[in-house]
Amino acid sequence: MGEIFDRLTPMSPGQEELKKVLENVNYEVVGVFGPTGTGKSLFSVLYGIDSVLLGRSKRFIISRPVIDVVSGREMTAVDLGEMYYNIAISYLRDILAGFIDWSSVEKLINDGKVVFADTHYLRGRTFDDSVIFLDDAQSIPPESSIEMLMRIGSNSKFIVAGDPVFQKPQAVRDGASIVREVLLGEERARVIDLGLKDIVRPGAKRGIKLLLEARMRSRSLSDSERNIVDAARARAPDADIVTVVELVNEKKRFDITSEAAPDALIVTKEGYIGRLIGRKGERIGAIETDTGLKLRAIELTLDLKQLIKAIHPVSWIYKNIVDADFMGPDLAVKIQSSAYGAFVGQKGCYVKYIDSALRKLMGVGVRAIEVPEEREEKRRK
Repeated sequence: MGEIFDRLTPMSPGQEELKKVLENVNYEVVGVFGPTGTGKSLFSVLYGIDSVLLGRSKRFIISRPVIDVVSGREMTAVDLGEMYYNIAISYLRDILAGFIDWSSVEKLINDGKVVFADTHYLRGRTFDDSVIFLDDAQSIPPESSIEMLMRIGSNSKFIVAGDPVFQKPQAVRDGASIVREVLLGEERARVIDLGLKDIVRPGAKRGIKLLLEARMRSRSLSDSERNIVDAARARAPDADIVTVVELVNEKKRFDITSEAAPDALIVTKEGYIGRLIGRKGERIGAIETDTGLKLRAIELTLDLKQLIKAIHPVSWIYKNIVDADFMGPDLAVKIQSSAYGAFVGQKGCYVKYIDSALRKLMGVGVRAIEVPEEREEKRRK
């Protein structure tokens, strides 16, 4: 591709796939979705800058919404004036640090080869011979993303990036999720989903974990869930409880009768589960007696297989879970073929139950993906 983009070494399978897709001239539209720290902006920006430097594109168009974190309102170039472009330049400068001398980028900006575009003022424009990059698509209405897609002219590539899980507005259908669905299966378009395993930025995983914790702590609890919290605080006052999710209604709704499925799940901060359970289980046993419910407890970590293990009606299913990571707006659980039916349940009742439970707990849905059996040699290794 070019000197700058070639110097970018993928650090995960997802990043490797993203780099290959960006380099592939057969794709006019590339959608890349995943959590912060996975390299969405870095790969896209370096590709766009290199395209201009090599003369493959006349312009690199960058559009990124500026959001007031207090009000949640999207600020336009008219609202912010010169500050809008100062924010855009700072964003670009942070991404490119260590890859290219900033004076070279300034020259591209001054020559009109790198352009910042406000999504609010695109009608009537056409971008020929360009790379167009829309970042943070979760923060704008999907219609704005589609409007930008309509501006693509001849010999151009459109890249759209967003985080449809951790940075999307709560309780609404965000732009990144909808645009991702639109692009799936679209001719000459490719969607790349990056997950937790693709996070490479230092501190990003910690930040994601804190975001998850904040989301769980801010949940509105039902009366029954509050009773469980009160009982837990009385029996285990030194345990840091993040949240409690009751599953009794979900079990009734999906006809879950397995003894392996708990009535409620208690989530503690990492390092505190022992204080909740007690040395011989006496603490959580007392909480079960107080509440009359069958309880299970887990620590809040980014190992989401443990979460599935804790609430799935089939006790042995975790042995056949290959991976559990985010794919677009959902948690994708990859299951070996031999256990796929047991994971999904009759008429999909188990996966519907897990989906409903995780929507209550984390605000995300669940997808089951069947994968071929691992070879015996790999298992022995």
